[in-house]
Amino acid sequence: MRRILCGILAICLLLAASALADPAAEKELEKEIGAFEITAEQRELARANEAGYPVLDAGRGNPNWINSQARYAFTRFMNFAIGECERVMQEDSMAGQARKDGIGERFDAAMNPEDPTDAFLIAAVEYCVNSLGLEKDGLIKELVDAVIGDYYPSPSRCLPNTEAILNAFLQATLYHSTELAGSTGVFPTEGGSAAMVYIFESLSHNRLLKPGDRIAIATPIFTPYMQIPSVKDYGLVSIDVSSTEESHWEIDEAELAKLEDPSVKAFFLVNPSNPASHALSEMTLARLKRVVEKNPDLIILTDDVYGTFAEEFQSVYAVLPHNTILVYSFSKLYGVTGWRIGLIAMNEENVCDRLLRELPEEDRAYLRAEYSIVTTAPEELPFLDRVVADSRSIGLYHTSGLSTPSQVFMDLLALSHLIYAGRGEEDPYIRLANETVHQRYAALMKALGLEPDESATNAQYYTLVDVYDLAEAEYGAEFVDWLKAEKTEIEFLNDLAGRKGVVLMYGPGFSAPDGTVRVSLANLNTEDYEEIARRLFELLDEYAEEAGLEAVQENAA
Repeated sequence: MRRILCGILAICLLLAASALADPAAEKELEKEIGAFEITAEQRELARANEAGYPVLDAGRGNPNWINSQARYAFTRFMNFAIGECERVMQEDSMAGQARKDGIGERFDAAMNPEDPTDAFLIAAVEYCVNSLGLEKDGLIKELVDAVIGDYYPSPSRCLPNTEAILNAFLQATLYHSTELAGSTGVFPTEGGSAAMVYIFESLSHNRLLKPGDRIAIATPIFTPYMQIPSVKDYGLVSIDVSSTEESHWEIDEAELAKLEDPSVKAFFLVNPSNPASHALSEMTLARLKRVVEKNPDLIILTDDVYGTFAEEFQSVYAVLPHNTILVYSFSKLYGVTGWRIGLIAMNEENVCDRLLRELPEEDRAYLRAEYSIVTTAPEELPFLDRVVADSRSIGLYHTSGLSTPSQVFMDLLALSHLIYAGRGEEDPYIRLANETVHQRYAALMKALGLEPDESATNAQYYTLVDVYDLAEAEYGAEFVDWLKAEKTEIEFLNDLAGRKGVVLMYGPGFSAPDGTVRVSLANLNTEDYEEIARRLFELLDEYAEEAGLEAVQENAA
């Protein structure tokens, strides 16, 4: 037995060695590794880079700005809420529970309209009462209890007033004049990634996606979304619905036609996309609508986290509410990735609930038994509420739901936009966020000598840069041939990190074209992007010297 084990080990080592010796095999291995795992290694290299440069990490998607107004308001409202508790009882550090009677009047008395934070809270409450029709004392009591956090979320899925506020925010930012707030249910989650995990789990558990089912993924896309279907026991078969830079990252008709096949059960996309950072145009949305007419059972899952960075953005949910599950996260716009706050939104009339009713009796009986421990009418439990139950393995349904203080913080972020939208005014914070990424994008493109894409669909939160194109423009096609033969793409990124202290993300890890890198325009200052371009060219110059080549411009001279 020992000899057999040693023999197997020797064979494994030989296979690994042969793969490392074969650039083609190594490239295939690279594509199996997650882009984020690759980048984590390059961060270590960058910290000890040979040039001694300050590290410039444009691999992170979290922004280097925050929304301060909502944070001030959260702290101020917490203080008001603690005061309400201490009114009822105060012994040492023990306080009571707030009471509803007269709480609206006490809120008004406590707020100073001359103070900017108090003025925001006053305006936020007025918007909720006047524009959303919420009852003032009930709203403030719910928010006080929630920010104190001494109750489980009730209902588990979403606090009632929070649902109204979040629906108004989605209506104002993602739907583009389509009225859906009144017919949409919301489930706040621990960020967009938790939302995706919950949705996949429930689609599988509820037999809406079964092992062997075909699902379509809009590529290039955020790496984990390609990996989720193939892990655990989902057993799903993925097909690509691709877009290219040549088509301005639009999904053409031939690719969308793949979705017309009824054997394709679901379609997952990020819109605007990650890493290409482009939103679907009206033309593509219209094409997708025609596709669903031919495949009405198609389940669409859209992650719209970058929606506010694209001009006149419209979600797929706004066009196809019956078929679409919407995921949104506040993380990128408001600088709250550490808060882990996002949501799932679904229409009251949706394809998942219809398909649940059409399941074979054997599946429905199984699900009746599963959900009977949380409801006396399990077959009537909507899919979105099943997602909530599944998020706590059903048995802990009564403890499910996002923490109530986090729901209050989401309310305040949403209201920081809604008080402007309600007056028909531009939100200065969103305008500034968009201007910030635009300035950085413009600086990077200029420094790289590339033509910027100023189309309305370009969110400019990320950009894909083709290193092979840069190399050819600088040193000619012969240099590109040398680069492909001598350096794998990960070796290039390792050198960029280890020699020059620059961290970028591996484009093919997102199913982007070979030779591309993703640059985040969110987490560094404008001048840093100019420096990234300088260091990138510096590395290419060193490569060209190693290859014995001169710059194209010098040859022309």
